[in-house]
Amino acid sequence: MTTSFDSTSTSSVAPQVSTADLYDEHGDTLQSVTTQFISFGGRTSFHGPARTLRSYEDNLLLKELVASDGAGGVLVADGGGSLRCALLGDNMARRALDNGWSGLVILGAVRDRDQLARLDIGVKALGTNPRRSRKKGEGTVDDVVTIGEAEIRPGAHLYCDTDGILVER
Repeated sequence: MTTSFDSTSTSSVAPQVSTADLYDEHGDTLQSVTTQFISFGGRTSFHGPARTLRSYEDNLLLKELVASDGAGGVLVADGGGSLRCALLGDNMARRALDNGWSGLVILGAVRDRDQLARLDIGVKALGTNPRRSRKKGEGTVDDVVTIGEAEIRPGAHLYCDTDGILVER
């Protein structure tokens, strides 16, 4: 897909993305995520190839993935929409940033909101909860996940900004 920016940039700071402009340019070659997310990270515009996981109220797999080389990718965690506990906090987000992740999309809750806002990483989630999640390692990694009518397959490019999230088909 040709975009209005160079996605092969070697800069550690991803270029700004306008999802509205991308959709105007590419239309239905992109899926729009209809779930309404809140931006919590210090970077409000981010993009990259998706890495996916599905885990309900358990963040051990997420913790393992943020410790791996993100290579500019976006980690998409399908937490089933639960707001009963946080899947991500500032320590895990900092680890993701240090390991080259562009951002994280959490279909669930996060915590440490003020600290997340100070980190130069994109974080989108449904809300916050100070309660920690379990750490049993239950879930799956690199499966297709469906969020807000959009199917997100591992490797599909995600584009996120304050207007929303687009995913290549």
